[in-house]
Amino acid sequence: MHPAPAHLDQRRAAEIAARFAGARIVVLGDMMVDRFLWGSVSRISPEAPVPVVLVERESAALGGAGNVASNVVALGGAAVPVGLHGEDDGGVLLGRLFSEAGIALQGLMPVAGRPTTIKTRIVAHHQHVVRFDREEDGPVDDGVVHALVTRALAALEGANALVVSDYEKGALSAELLEAVLPEAKRRGLPVVVDPKTRLMPHYRPVTVVTPNVREAAEASGVRLRTDDDLEVAGRKLLGRLGCPWLLITRGERGMLLISADGGSLAVPTRAREVFDVSGAGDTVVATLALALAAGATMTEAVVLSNLAAGVVVGKLGTASLTTAELLEACAAG
Repeated sequence: MHPAPAHLDQRRAAEIAARFAGARIVVLGDMMVDRFLWGSVSRISPEAPVPVVLVERESAALGGAGNVASNVVALGGAAVPVGLHGEDDGGVLLGRLFSEAGIALQGLMPVAGRPTTIKTRIVAHHQHVVRFDREEDGPVDDGVVHALVTRALAALEGANALVVSDYEKGALSAELLEAVLPEAKRRGLPVVVDPKTRLMPHYRPVTVVTPNVREAAEASGVRLRTDDDLEVAGRKLLGRLGCPWLLITRGERGMLLISADGGSLAVPTRAREVFDVSGAGDTVVATLALALAAGATMTEAVVLSNLAAGVVVGKLGTASLTTAELLEACAAG
């Protein structure tokens, strides 16, 4: 395992970031809404030993694959989301959030009888109190899969990269991936996958898969006790996937990039202060895809993604960052 460079040269980082504006990134995956109820706590309920939160305001943001798209746009790129939502109030809200972000909706498909995934978090005094979810994560029927394939293939026209954002909410399937991923490769597009274990055998052909430590352990079957175990697990998984790169995200311990040619790179975390890790993985894959589309090497793209993650975990709630914030983080070293 080799140490990462201390920082990316500022001029090179600026050169890569300047090309984000010309990049069109297709984001295929599980679209959702993140709702937040913000308030304060001054007492414990007399009905149960739980805090009573006085709600002071509410907010909503794009979540899941939608947050990937939001991050792409915040960094100056163009996002084309492809996924599902319900014919319900949540679906209306999802569409409004995309429209407000300037993101086109033609890749989004309503599904009757299936709720839009909504994660609601209650936050008091900057502390996450509880989360409750509304969702249906079972598979969709064949007709929906075929319609989603059509939308995904149409979205690849003129694209510069593809992100597959799997939150295991049912939008992705083996059939969908087997139709879309070979076409992305035929077009020469970088493909970045934020995975879940269930569909791991079907993420191929792709450029890089970005499991967290738990996902890498589950998918490889390797028990992780040491850093060496993590690389063993990564190499085993890399062999199964047949892709050139694997990027294991390690939270506060940074990232580990493993290449099929035998090299590896440990990238330490760059977060100054961690308030909320929600959506950090979305920021990583969005930045990776944009950087690769802009002509960055994989190492350069990973260093930029690590810097981007270090910025967003310092923000509370589902967050994104701008190119100015990314370059400022690069300058800070």
